[in-house]
Amino acid sequence: EVQLQASGGGLVQAGGSLRLSCAASGFTFDDYAIAWFRQAPGKELEGIAAITTRDMMQWSRDPLKGRSTVSIDAAKNTVYLQMNNLRPEDTAVYYCAAETTARRDPAITAATMFRAPNAIGVWGKGTQVTVSS
Repeated sequence: EVQLQASGGGLVQAGGSLRLSCAASGFTFDDYAIAWFRQAPGKELEGIAAITTRDMMQWSRDPLKGRSTVSIDAAKNTVYLQMNNLRPEDTAVYYCAAETTARRDPAITAATMFRAPNAIGVWGKGTQVTVSS
């Protein structure tokens, strides 16, 4: 069974850092784009960044404005989202999602993931990030 498991959220004070993890299982990790999204209370789902598992190409929507970095550990089938200098407005549920890049250009895949997240086939359960002021 194809699964993604997001973890690493929690309560942090403003200015603090968190590293979220997205662990993949049930599928070969070679040809996928993994994207991070977040949804704050009362707001729409927002794309953060995406990375490909084969060659670590990256695309960023940068809602955290330079305060986030996406990375991958292919040996662990895990993608990370490092977030620094967190602000109360970063409070949200953070999700990871996956789409294969085996049939389409990775850049197009990532762009499509951000443009039409409802069409993404694999989602992990979210992890709550709460930033206190």
